[in-house]
Amino acid sequence: MPASTDRRRPRRGTAVAPLGSLLVLFLPGFCNPLAHASPSTSSGWHPPPTPSTHRPLLNGALETQEVVSSWWSPWPSQGWGPCVGPKATPVLPKNTPGFVQVFLDGGSANREWGMCFLSQICDAVAVAKILNATLVVPHLEVNPVWKDSSTFGDIFDVDKFIEVLEDEVPIVRSLPEEIKTAPVRASADWYLENVLPVLRRYGIAAISPFSHRLQLRCKVNFQALTFVPHIVDLGEALVERLRNPVHLETRVASESPQGPSNKSAGRFVALHLRFDKDMVAHSACDFGGGKAEKLALARYRKHLWHGRLLNSQFTNKELRKKGRCPLTPEEIGLMLAAMGFDGTLASSLPPTRGESMNYAPQVYGGRAQLAPLRKLFPLMEDKRSLASEEELGRVNGRASLLAAVDYYVSIHSDIFVSASPSNMHNAVVGSRTYGGLKTIRPDMALLGRLFLNKTLGWEEFRRMVRAGHGSGQRQITLRMEKQSIYTYPAPDCMCRV
Repeated sequence: MPASTDRRRPRRGTAVAPLGSLLVLFLPGFCNPLAHASPSTSSGWHPPPTPSTHRPLLNGALETQEVVSSWWSPWPSQGWGPCVGPKATPVLPKNTPGFVQVFLDGGSANREWGMCFLSQICDAVAVAKILNATLVVPHLEVNPVWKDSSTFGDIFDVDKFIEVLEDEVPIVRSLPEEIKTAPVRASADWYLENVLPVLRRYGIAAISPFSHRLQLRCKVNFQALTFVPHIVDLGEALVERLRNPVHLETRVASESPQGPSNKSAGRFVALHLRFDKDMVAHSACDFGGGKAEKLALARYRKHLWHGRLLNSQFTNKELRKKGRCPLTPEEIGLMLAAMGFDGTLASSLPPTRGESMNYAPQVYGGRAQLAPLRKLFPLMEDKRSLASEEELGRVNGRASLLAAVDYYVSIHSDIFVSASPSNMHNAVVGSRTYGGLKTIRPDMALLGRLFLNKTLGWEEFRRMVRAGHGSGQRQITLRMEKQSIYTYPAPDCMCRV
């Protein structure tokens, strides 16, 4: 994932060609559970306007606002920091045996920074290193759903990428003209001519998963991948406006009879709020729409996934107790209010019905779904409310660039919170852990049980939320076997300090 340090703030399917020419890797979004879903742009069933499904808790939160300033304090140091060793003396071969070219496809989640997308880049560097080959700057596939034609160089600083890795892998921006590329989607004849001889000679033609060279992956993920200057500039502008929300408070004061709270001026929470129809349907949970919602989402699931869902054998109550239901905007707002937050929320809000659909699905439930969250946090902002159309001109309509801006703001916030686990959540959590920044991970199982209890009063809800998100929240969680270094960078990418 892009390094949080920049110039301003320190702070499987594969196609195989003979190595003498080119090795092509086509890496689809195989680890994205919604990889084959299409955006919810149809004019199908929409849930009825239900401004609040937890009215007593919402009223209690609005009537009893208590700020807990200690949440803004950094986590106590646990003795871990980024491993930044001396630059190695280049030992690269003068003439490499060939090229490695990788084609990246993040599936339908290309609109957000996914672990598949980032890990594919790191894997490509590792493959080139293992083979002593030259890496071609990765190629981003045009996504047929989001129609985003952004290139690697539109998002990442290619010069920085090459410079940081110059002692590890030789990298070129494009293939020499004399090199014949292997097709990404090859015909049967191509496989017979190119892959079959490899099979006959060696008995196998495969690329195995890579569980070694972790240190190289750390270097790629946390140091080599940095955003291009115009994304950094826009991200910096948004962060500056979030930290100095005078103009926001003036606007909100005219809209809200309660007026804004300014007790946390200069600080803000970045909230990754993903609550679209695809996620709602895939969860197999209920969200207050009654029988009509159940029937409509069942039809939607059958259309997209032919009814095959991991959670389909469980009831809504069982799913919520297991923490498998995404939090609604109201629920994440109630959690933050119970913990004692006030001030500004920076949210990666998708548009509601009637707004632009050029890069994100609609919020499930539209504006009514967001109303309770806005009541709790009047200073809730996103790119569209903070920046002008002119400022957004270079990123509008391009899912990857818009997601990069969200990512930048998220890793420069005082606190990051994600309403539900997702690819974006995993990427940001790993980068913030690497930089020693504060992240709060909602206890989904605890919150699921609390929201099922309709007799629970605000004071008891607040007490239990704070107890469940207090001392048990840790900055550093050491990676266990089979967990990703991109989400859990310690101890592989971090050292004792």
